[in-house]
Amino acid sequence: MATILVVDDELGIRGLLSEILSDEGHTVELAENASQARAARERMRPDLVLLDIWMPDVDGISLLKEWGAGGLLSMPVIMMSGHGTIDTAVEATKYGATAFLEKPITLQKLLRAVEQALVRPAPRPPPSISPAGGAVIGLRTDPLPVSETSPLVGTSVLASLPSATSGPQAEQSFDLDRPLREARDAFEKSYFEFHLAQENGSMTRVAEKTGLERTHLYRKLKQLGVDLVRSKRSGS
Repeated sequence: MATILVVDDELGIRGLLSEILSDEGHTVELAENASQARAARERMRPDLVLLDIWMPDVDGISLLKEWGAGGLLSMPVIMMSGHGTIDTAVEATKYGATAFLEKPITLQKLLRAVEQALVRPAPRPPPSISPAGGAVIGLRTDPLPVSETSPLVGTSVLASLPSATSGPQAEQSFDLDRPLREARDAFEKSYFEFHLAQENGSMTRVAEKTGLERTHLYRKLKQLGVDLVRSKRSGS
């Protein structure tokens, strides 16, 4: 398991990411601004950094540049933003970011991004970046096929969005000619998929709506095999 530094000025996001990553067995350190991030990076030498772009003192891109210029970018860095664009993703990867995640960050995207970042070598800013080439950004040198679902905007510059008509429906039929446990699991999976679609994938709002504590909700979704990417409605 890894030591992960989460840098975000929003208390709720820091808390949620800390819960999820801790449940996965990682050691998590939190920082709410660039000043705290610098101190934490020097103190703990993290294996991975999740870095928000918009912060009150120094923005995440500037901090990433600072670490790169000072030879301190010895760990992979995943950038996060609620207002990300392709240009922002290109800039982040240009200065050494491993990947770029848009908020709200879904469970599956977060875990997959962390897993992929931790198995990669130390990041190096690529010698050149050509967005017109379609997908050669970050550390991956082979273009991703359009059909491949990738949660990392910074890796492929292509975000795979679910169809607006493919979300769970409020009324569904269930096969009752099965063992009680199987029927219950099927109902619970549909129940959570419906609420995730209604709340646009927000774990915080789904926890409030269903009356579950977020850590318990996270474990329940993993147990039921809920696909959070497909449960999220596009444009809602």
